[in-house]
Amino acid sequence: MTPAELSRTVLRVVRRAVDDGAFGVVAVGGVDQAVERIVVERPRPGGRGDYATNAALQIAKPTGRPPRQIAEVLSQRLAGSPGIAAVDITGPGFLNLTLAPSAAPGQALVEDIRRLGPAYGHSDALHGSRLDLRIPHELRAEVVAEALGRIGRSQGADVRVDHAAEPGDVTLRPVPVAPGQDLRTLLGQDAARWALLHPAPHDHPRTASAEDRAAHLAQREANPLFRVRYAHARTRALTRNAADLGFTAGPADVAGREELVAALAEYPRILLAAARHHAPDRLARHLVGVADALLPALGDVLPMGGEKPSAAHRARLALAEAAGTVLAGGLTLLGIDAPEHV
Repeated sequence: MTPAELSRTVLRVVRRAVDDGAFGVVAVGGVDQAVERIVVERPRPGGRGDYATNAALQIAKPTGRPPRQIAEVLSQRLAGSPGIAAVDITGPGFLNLTLAPSAAPGQALVEDIRRLGPAYGHSDALHGSRLDLRIPHELRAEVVAEALGRIGRSQGADVRVDHAAEPGDVTLRPVPVAPGQDLRTLLGQDAARWALLHPAPHDHPRTASAEDRAAHLAQREANPLFRVRYAHARTRALTRNAADLGFTAGPADVAGREELVAALAEYPRILLAAARHHAPDRLARHLVGVADALLPALGDVLPMGGEKPSAAHRARLALAEAAGTVLAGGLTLLGIDAPEHV
């Protein structure tokens, strides 16, 4: 596990603990600001483990809890993360992390995703609850409500979407696009949906200028939707190319892919949090994270030169296919196509 991967793991655990209510009801804005100050670095002289983080000290103020109490919660959650062998609490609440010498991740997870297909991450966690979305007559509200409807139903919720008769009846009012913008005509259905869903509902979508709109259509790495769709298409291409070489995916652990495995394992929680918090942007951002973890891992999936397909190649292909399944499933819930060719 690299320092960057470890840092992302720490931030992911912190956000998950907050989302799960481990620290009670907290102000999201305050937590977001605190998260930006979290660092993962080599321990100071006399410290333990391979790395240390100040996460508990930073989260203590916005949660109103003692740093040591925060550290105890985070240590239990970090101890179960791929690639981390041990977590120790030192001083007022520093977390010292010892990395596993070799974290062989995810065979059971990959097999689960491949077995469930697009239904991976779906659950009945919200069975019996009603998600009542009353929205204004506005494009962004409609797009957000449609996505939340699909996400909510994936978690077993009874979803009702209606246009509110009176302004005071509105339960979902995302910041609208600029008046007169028909983004579906300007960008097409998929790019328009992404432009409206990727920002948090309380944030302004970047669609006002021609430059902003061009960025949503750009076929380059700076465009997050392009990265997500390109990563998905690459997994499909790998499956086709492997078939041409005479092999298919097979079960085995793949060392060195901890970040990708962790992102795939997080997907069910992200879906549930998106439904509970009326936040489809959480799903959109998570798909970008999956794509960014996946793309660097695709270079050695297929045999190189005169190499013959091995168990390692079959295992890497299985992991890539599982990631492609998650990307396609998430895009579908957002109402966006997942093409096999980009």
